[in-house]
Amino acid sequence: MYNKRIPLEDGDFYFNEQGYRVFTAQFHLKRGYCCKSGCKHCPYGYDKKTDSFIK
Repeated sequence: MYNKRIPLEDGDFYFNEQGYRVFTAQFHLKRGYCCKSGCKHCPYGYDKKTDSFIK
């Protein structure tokens, strides 16, 4: 399950103003689990501040 390489497709990420790759909810859902890193587009509802899922 973890460390499985997922091929990137259109819509899986974009580059922000600082040049960092930002993964979208589409990519996170394709990956299939929450990494608990507080990702900007986390579709699983994880809140890093409270270390809990909000949804």
